[in-house]
Amino acid sequence: MTRRLRIPNTLVLLFCIMVAALVSTWLLPQGSFQTTPNDMGRMVVVPGSYQVHEERVWLSPLVLFTAVPRALADAQAIIFFLLIVGGAIAVLRVTGVIDATLGWLLRRVGRNPALLIVFGTAAFTAGSATLGLSPEYIPFALVLITLCASMRLDAMVAMGMMVGGFAVGYGIAWTNPYTVLVAQDIAGIEPASGLGFRLALFLPFVAITAHHVWRYARKVAADPSASLVADLDDPRHRALVEYPAVDGRHAAIGVVVLVALAAMVYGISSRGWYLTELGAIWLIIALAAGLIARLGLDDIAKTFAAGASEMAAVALLVGFARAIALILEDGQVLYSLVHLAAIPLTWMGTELAAVGMLGMQAFVNFFIPSGSGQAFVTMPIMAPLADVVGVERQVAVLAFQFGDGFTSLLFPTNFVLMAILGVAGIPYERWFRFAWPLLLKLIAASSLALMIAAWLWS
Repeated sequence: MTRRLRIPNTLVLLFCIMVAALVSTWLLPQGSFQTTPNDMGRMVVVPGSYQVHEERVWLSPLVLFTAVPRALADAQAIIFFLLIVGGAIAVLRVTGVIDATLGWLLRRVGRNPALLIVFGTAAFTAGSATLGLSPEYIPFALVLITLCASMRLDAMVAMGMMVGGFAVGYGIAWTNPYTVLVAQDIAGIEPASGLGFRLALFLPFVAITAHHVWRYARKVAADPSASLVADLDDPRHRALVEYPAVDGRHAAIGVVVLVALAAMVYGISSRGWYLTELGAIWLIIALAAGLIARLGLDDIAKTFAAGASEMAAVALLVGFARAIALILEDGQVLYSLVHLAAIPLTWMGTELAAVGMLGMQAFVNFFIPSGSGQAFVTMPIMAPLADVVGVERQVAVLAFQFGDGFTSLLFPTNFVLMAILGVAGIPYERWFRFAWPLLLKLIAASSLALMIAAWLWS
């Protein structure tokens, strides 16, 4: 019976969702909203302008296959970023700096895994809440898994900290430039307003996530067979037996990496850098680390190419996830789904409407996993709708954040989630079993937070 209920391979799962998306274009009404540029020049939806198209677009089943190469081309920025990062991490591993750093960390926190879980979750949350980091975490998945394995924690604990952290960070976003600032701009409210309330959410939501991860870690420590990845004989999930001591070359490479990471933070926050610039920095890291370790240009190139090739399967996951949205867009039902989801909100009271907005945003996030993309589609509808049902627009933005962020834990259409799981070698089915109880906890807590916010800002 258990085998029948198992979720298939991740690529098969994504293809099944693509089939469902195609069928929806045949069954659902096809329509669109009018769009107009706002004061910042961004194209936003005109509320109340939804119209059903008189002429129906019929997509051929062939689109299931043409959408994938189109999606791979559309997602080329993240795919090439992953290839570059994979190559750079491979070079860093060959230099020994990663293993030496892990050994240094273990000598300091190796006896306190709870400390690692709490501070690790908090660090990933803070990075996403402030700078909107998430794809930037992908390179560190294997490093964190190795660290956890050395502390007798399984790979799922590492993923709980990393993925749970970035999902919570996007959910309670303080100054995330891709979500909260965009949504507030579209909603016509002061940028970064309501920050005090969102700051107050940090400790409770980090505590919920860290506790969920820690409970799982304790269960596995008591019974290793309870691990969700116990039967996976994956070399990526093994601890290193010996760690080299940190020497002068390791220290020099470490300085290069720290300076590069500082440059990334500065560039993201002040210069508007994203994947192109970040990819260039990772190339510099790979070259500089290889030269400092005296690997030779040929060895650097061979190692880099081998590391990049390991990211091929992850690139396919990103392409298949993006193909789902392309099919919905081609079939002209994406806006129809948004329109249908917003209708029930007009029937609810103030507090329930706030929670209903969360549900609507969570629904839309499955089809539009991009935070900024979802803001452009939904906030022009949700902001005036909030006025109608008596909810402050600040609450509507908060509902958008929760729906966009927390569901990133689970939705396979989120390319960052699928990329991290692909790098870590964790099947989606195993992650689903770990993450769905955590998502329920976060949704319950965020629903309470929304009702409090609706009351405070009424």
